[in-house]
Amino acid sequence: MEYKIKNEFLTVIVSDRGAELQSVKGSDGTEYLWQGNQEIWGDRAPNIFPYVARMTDGKYTVYGNEYRMKIHGFVMYATLQMERQSEDSLTFCLESNEATREQYPFDFTYRITYILKEHTLKIVTGVENRSDRRMYFGTGGHPGFNVPLEDGFAFSDYYLEFDQPSKPTRVGFTEACFLNGRDEPYALENNRRIPLRHDLFDEDAIVLKNTARSVRLACDGGRHSVTVSWPEHGYIGFWHMPRMEAPYVCIEPWSSLPSRDGVVENLAQQSDLIGLDAGKTYENTWTIEIQ
Repeated sequence: MEYKIKNEFLTVIVSDRGAELQSVKGSDGTEYLWQGNQEIWGDRAPNIFPYVARMTDGKYTVYGNEYRMKIHGFVMYATLQMERQSEDSLTFCLESNEATREQYPFDFTYRITYILKEHTLKIVTGVENRSDRRMYFGTGGHPGFNVPLEDGFAFSDYYLEFDQPSKPTRVGFTEACFLNGRDEPYALENNRRIPLRHDLFDEDAIVLKNTARSVRLACDGGRHSVTVSWPEHGYIGFWHMPRMEAPYVCIEPWSSLPSRDGVVENLAQQSDLIGLDAGKTYENTWTIEIQ
């Protein structure tokens, strides 16, 4: 089922499957969100929980037991309950259940809230630990945005520009997208800009750390842009399907990273994961601003 919120600037549609964004449309009818294409990339904006990206052999251990989990966790495949709805906000909820406990041995409540305010969509993710022991997890977003955003421009006219000068580090990945331990400086044009071209993604995602926490997708002379801000996430990923001229780019705030190459991770020992004590609640916020 799909739910709609709107104001005078934006109309947003969200599905209860994964609480995934389906549309972010401006008042002039411009669709900013990638609309999915099974021949290129069928998703639009998956929500990530409780693990970001891939696990070695699709499995991990915690508290002495081994479990299996798909890439980016299980929220994106689940149907979430509509908990609260108003003209400008939606809150979806997933309670742990038999299916989640087969993959992840914790009792939890996961919530995601979308709030519209003028030109900005705020995304608030909350996790409550209802277990009697510390739980470990990662969260993130994976929205794709159309490129170009208007007629008369090409993919290569666009750029990603940080709101402040940055000297980021690119996280080193193997060909299979596991950590290889070889992080390297990533040069930005004028310390701020990544000009887009399709072959940037021939080796899959560009994942950066030590950056400013806001980036704008835009082109010179264009009327439309998208700004994603992630004040509480440590990593940002940029991606489209490798080795093709895909007409979109994903801007992905991540709280943590995938497994190390060849290592079946123990969640309690993976240092970048969020550790949440029994009975406690975690929350983070990131935003999408449309112009």
